Amino acid sequence: MASAVIMASSKLAKEGDAYRKVLGFTLRQWRHQPWTLGAMLGAFMLATVLDVLTPLYAGRLVDAVARGGDAALGAAIEAFAVLIALGLGAVIVRQIGFMTIIQFTLRMMADTAQNAFRRVQRFSTDWHANTFAGSTVRKVTRGMWGIDQLNDVLIIFMFPSLVMLVGTTIMLGLIWPMMGVIIAVGSVIYIVLTVWLSVSFVSPAASLANMWDTRMGGALADAISCNAVVKGFGAEDREEERLSHVVGKWRSRTARTWNRGTLNGGIQGAMLIVLRTAIVGFAILLWQQGVAAAGDIALVLTSFFVLQGYLRDIGQHVRNLQRAVNDMEELVDVHLAPVGIEDRPDAKPAMIEEGHIAFENVTFQYGRHANPLYSDFSVTIPAGQRVGLVGHSGSGKTTFVKLIQRLHDVTGGRITIDGTDIRDMTQASLRSQIAIVQQEPILFHRSLAENIAYARPGATRREIMEAARLASAHDFIEALPKGYETLVGERGVKLSGGERQRVAIARAFLADSPILILDEATSSLDSESELLIQKAMERLMVGRTTIVIAHRLSTVRSLDRLLVFDKGRVTEEGTHEQLVGRDGGIYRRLFERQALELTRGMKVA
Repeated sequence: MASAVIMASSKLAKEGDAYRKVLGFTLRQWRHQPWTLGAMLGAFMLATVLDVLTPLYAGRLVDAVARGGDAALGAAIEAFAVLIALGLGAVIVRQIGFMTIIQFTLRMMADTAQNAFRRVQRFSTDWHANTFAGSTVRKVTRGMWGIDQLNDVLIIFMFPSLVMLVGTTIMLGLIWPMMGVIIAVGSVIYIVLTVWLSVSFVSPAASLANMWDTRMGGALADAISCNAVVKGFGAEDREEERLSHVVGKWRSRTARTWNRGTLNGGIQGAMLIVLRTAIVGFAILLWQQGVAAAGDIALVLTSFFVLQGYLRDIGQHVRNLQRAVNDMEELVDVHLAPVGIEDRPDAKPAMIEEGHIAFENVTFQYGRHANPLYSDFSVTIPAGQRVGLVGHSGSGKTTFVKLIQRLHDVTGGRITIDGTDIRDMTQASLRSQIAIVQQEPILFHRSLAENIAYARPGATRREIMEAARLASAHDFIEALPKGYETLVGERGVKLSGGERQRVAIARAFLADSPILILDEATSSLDSESELLIQKAMERLMVGRTTIVIAHRLSTVRSLDRLLVFDKGRVTEEGTHEQLVGRDGGIYRRLFERQALELTRGMKVA
C-alpha cells in the first residue's frame, strides 16, 4: 500500500513538472506577441460576456410574453432586439478572435520549430550519435501541433469558460445570493475533480503512449534508413517482427489512454447531472415560494444550459490540455537541453591564414569517464605540414581532429590556430575554414552541384566544375543523364563509394580551406577508384596544413611527418623511413603486420 502511494505521488510530481515546464515555455513564447495576445483575449472575453447577458434578456422576453398587453409587446420586442444584437455581436467579435489566433499560433509554431531545428543543429556529435533522427523529427512535428492544440484549449476554450463561470455566478448571485453560491461551489468541485482525474488518471497513460509513439517513429526511421542492410541479409521478416513488438506496445498503451479518457468523460457527465439537479431544484423552490417569476426561471434555466455547455466542454478541454502538454513535453526538452558547446559571448570570426596548429598542455576527458584520454598533451603542427595520425583503434586519433574542429571542448590547456585559442573563435567560422573528407562521406539528397557547392554556396557553375575536375569527378558526373543536376539519393546511396569520395574531395577543393583533414578516404575502395582518389588528394594537400587519419599505412608513406598514438599519447614521431627503421616500435609492428596480411591476400588470390 505504501509503495503504491509513493508511486502515485511520484507520478503526480512528474506530471506537475511537465505542466510547469510546458506552460512556462508557452508563456515565454506568448510574450513575443503581447499586443496580439491582448487583442485575442479581449475579443474572446467580450464575446463571452455577450453570451453571459443572453439569458438575462431571454428571461425578460419570457416575462413580457407572460404579462401580455400592449406595454408588454414593446418590452418583448426590445428584449428580442437585444438578443439578436447580442448574438450577432458575439459571432462577429469571436470571429475576429479566431482570425487573430490563426496568425498568432502559426507564428508561434514556426518560431518554435525553427528554434528547435537551430538547437538540434548545434547539439554535440555525441547527442546525435545517441539519438534516432526519426525520433527527433517526431518530437518536433508532434510538439508543433501540440502548440496549436494548447493555444486553442487555453485561449479559445478554457479562458472563455472561466469568464462564463465567473460572469454567470456574479449575475445570478446578485439576484439570488444562494444561487450564486450553489453555482460557484458546484462548478469549483466539478473543475477540481476534472483536473485531478485528468492529471493523475489519464495523463500518466498518455505520457507512456507518447513514449511508445516516439519509439515507433524511431524504429521505422532506423529500419528504412538501413534498408540496404536489411535487404543484404534478407531480414525483412525479422525487421517486421521487431516493429510488430513496438507497434503492439504502442497499441496497448494507447488503448489504455483512450479507455481512461472515456471513463473520465462518464464521471464528468455524472457530476454535471448532480449540479443540474441542485440548480434547477433550487430554482423550482424559489418559484414555489413566490420569489421567482416565469422569466426568472427562464433566466436560471437558460443560464444553466449555457453554463453546462461550457462546463461539459471543460472536461474535454482538460483532456486536450493534457494531451497537448504530453505532445509538447519532448519538444520543450529539446529547447531546454544544453547545446553542449557554446560560443563565448566575445567570440570573433576565425581568421586562419597560415594554419599553424598547437596543442598546449591539453587535458581532455570524455563525459563521466574516470580517466582522461589526454593528459598534459602537447603537439605542434607547423603551417603547411602534412601529418599522418597512426595508431590502434581508441588511441586518440579521431579525438585529436574533433578537438581541432571544437566538436568537443578541452578540459584543460588550450588549442591554438595561428596563435589564437579556438575557443575565442565562433564555431561556425572555425569549421568553415577546416575542410574534411571523411572515410564514409555523407551527401545530401540534392543535386551533385549543390553537394559540391555546400562548401561555398555562392560558387559559380564554372568553379564547381573546376573543383570536380581536380577531384577526378567531372567525367563520371558528365556521363550521368542529368549531369550536375543529378539527385544523389538519401546520404548519396545512388553513387558508388568511389564516386561519393570524389564528390567529397571536390567539395573540399571548393572550400579552399587552409586546414585539411582526411579520414582515410581510400580504405574500402577498388584499385582504380583508389588511384584516382589518391591523385586527387595529393593535389588537394598542396599548400595546406593537412592531417591524415591513417588506417592503411601505405597511404602515409609520402607525408612529411607521422604521429603514432597510443592511449592518448604520442609515443613515436618521424617520417615513414625513420619509424620503420626503429626496432620494437609500434609503427614498425603495424607496418609489418599489414604487409604480411597483404602478402597472404595476394597468395590466396
